[in-house]
Amino acid sequence: MATTVRRRVRVHGHVQGVGFRWATREAAARLGVVGAVRNLRDGTVEAEVEGGPDAVDAMLAFLREGPPAALVSAVDVEEVSPRGDTAFVVSG
Repeated sequence: MATTVRRRVRVHGHVQGVGFRWATREAAARLGVVGAVRNLRDGTVEAEVEGGPDAVDAMLAFLREGPPAALVSAVDVEEVSPRGDTAFVVSG
């Protein structure tokens, strides 16, 4: 059975109002990862990404850059337990 990992990511910078969540959903579909992304009240974006280690690493690389209109200043990554999600969800 393949190894599955999950990461909780907080993205700081100019990351709201620039299509960050939607671009993240597209990247997740392209890379074959599941999880969720949402805006937080403090102006950051939080994502949880689950999948194979290489796919999750590729997703983390995307989150460190974001879509063209974003300006990412910092990314915090935390290892969390896989939950077995079956889709990638965009919320708040």
